[in-house]
Amino acid sequence: MSGNRTAALAYAQNHQERFLEELKALIKIPSVSTQPQFAAQMNAAAAWVAEQLRALGMSQVAICPTERHPVVCGEYRCPDSHAPTLLVYGHYDVQPPDPLELWQSPPFEPTVNGDYLYGRGASDMKGQLLAGLKAIESILKTDRLNVNLRFLVEGEEEIGSPSLQKFISENRERLQADVALNLDSGILAPHVPAITISLRGLAYFELRVYGAASDLHSGTFGGVVHNPAQVLCELIAAMHDAQGRVTLPGFYNRVRPLSEAERAEIARLPLDEAYFLQVTGAPALFGEEGYTPAERVGARPTLEVNGLYSGYIGEGSKTVLPAYAMAKISCRLVPDQDPADVYLQLLDYLQTHAPRTVRWELIQHAGSPPAMIEPDRPEVIALSQAMEQVWGKKPAFKREGGSIPVVAQLQQLLGMPTILSGFGLPDDNLHAPNERLHLPTWRRGIETLIHFFYNLAA
Repeated sequence: MSGNRTAALAYAQNHQERFLEELKALIKIPSVSTQPQFAAQMNAAAAWVAEQLRALGMSQVAICPTERHPVVCGEYRCPDSHAPTLLVYGHYDVQPPDPLELWQSPPFEPTVNGDYLYGRGASDMKGQLLAGLKAIESILKTDRLNVNLRFLVEGEEEIGSPSLQKFISENRERLQADVALNLDSGILAPHVPAITISLRGLAYFELRVYGAASDLHSGTFGGVVHNPAQVLCELIAAMHDAQGRVTLPGFYNRVRPLSEAERAEIARLPLDEAYFLQVTGAPALFGEEGYTPAERVGARPTLEVNGLYSGYIGEGSKTVLPAYAMAKISCRLVPDQDPADVYLQLLDYLQTHAPRTVRWELIQHAGSPPAMIEPDRPEVIALSQAMEQVWGKKPAFKREGGSIPVVAQLQQLLGMPTILSGFGLPDDNLHAPNERLHLPTWRRGIETLIHFFYNLAA
């Protein structure tokens, strides 16, 4: 190991208590993006991040306004004209802390208990953002960094990043890089490092079915007027076959099949049937036949009902034949599916199967394409080697079942792939009361990122 790398690692070790105090200072700012009463705190959090970048010696640091919450930008240019350029992404906003009565300590008063730091945003993702910044500090205070950096730190990730697409489109030159590093993810366990190489996309719809002009007496009109709730249930039920496959016409036409090597890599993940049963509390698992649970949640597409409404749903009974029924439906997509194609496929299905005794409408609410980065890219190899240097074992390559809008936006607008990493754990209580950060893993994450920057420069 080079002397300079050793010095950077020693700096991180010697300053870990200060790093923790600075993380606590950021967590104390209640930067809740979804609630207007926290607008001043959102601005304060953006200013705090900007000051951190300035303290690191970054240039062109700016707090850029958007229609809602500001984006913080900055950059670092190294002397080497051939050095790679990395876009460091993060977000400073957090989820609301409710319900407050379930917190064991106040959500915006960060508290250390054993190996954990408790507080809203500790893991998602203020802790992950600080891991990146403190790795950079550890290098710059002891050496020079032979990687160009650009920063994109937003304040709307927890509300779907509504301003980000416009911001990226208007700031292409400022943000252009070879690859993005997004630390808004995690590993599988304190002893199981991992790199996310794939995210599923999203297609989200609202299906409305209408019958009579108003609710009717079910005794007087039942058996004469088709019930929209019944129609909706039958339509939804037929969207899967007996093997758990989605029946929308053409739904699997563009699904990229898994190779034997990919299936072998997924099999390394500790995500077997027992794991999902324990985590979910479900009596049994369900899914597409022929695939393991880990393959289903990361590498296969889905169609799920997220909400249902119709008729009388209060206490007691009311014999009503509803005039209206509604379902929220989402599809998780895999490479190379397109949300626009899925909308047309669902439309085709409804035109074929919906009876003429009702009328219906399909509303498309959101769409995000899937994203994937090849594990043999030099930047991924650099991070994989860094994890092995710290953990003593090769990381698993995992496919994440969820979606992160910025990953697809950077790919679409800038042609930029994203390395998705981070050092959160599955039991960090993200978005829930008592969110926490495992401090030993966080410190190993800082060491990993120090190695990553040196590996990338090499």
